[in-house]
Amino acid sequence: MAMKTEHQWAAVIGVGVAVLAGIAFLSFQGQESQTGDSSAQAFDLPAIEGEDRVALADFRGKPVVVNFFASWCTACDAELPYFAEVSEQVRDDVTFVGVNALESGNRLSMPERHGITWWPLARDIGGNNGSGLHDDLGIRPGSMPGTAFYDAAGNLLTVVPGSISEADLRSSLQQFYGVDAGV
Repeated sequence: MAMKTEHQWAAVIGVGVAVLAGIAFLSFQGQESQTGDSSAQAFDLPAIEGEDRVALADFRGKPVVVNFFASWCTACDAELPYFAEVSEQVRDDVTFVGVNALESGNRLSMPERHGITWWPLARDIGGNNGSGLHDDLGIRPGSMPGTAFYDAAGNLLTVVPGSISEADLRSSLQQFYGVDAGV
């Protein structure tokens, strides 16, 4: 068996380094941005699509309802139709934001299925499997949906872990914001 020369070893190592660099480059290309702030008091998340951001500070002056959803969540699927209806009724007075968290499938399937086209849509970051804001709000890890209510100054008023009924959503809008949503 012939021994490899220094040049042959250098070539083998060079090829190995090039292959590893190529794999790292391709892996990096497929990763999405994980930058931002997933804190409950100042969230700044990447939009589900594109390079836009969805930040709490952008909505100052108007109350904000943040709804968490995921493509696999049957409870989200049940509540989003009336969230869409109610949000359409109050959209001049309250901003609704959708945050996709704990996702394992198509991030846009829920909003598309329920015709939610006017909400800012964000992708949660950090935490366990993209659940930083979700977790920081105290929603039980791994559970969906969840809803957070912020006042016009960006202060967190309350968090409802799990589903919220249509009647409770309408009542909360009246209670927190004085908005008549047909309670």
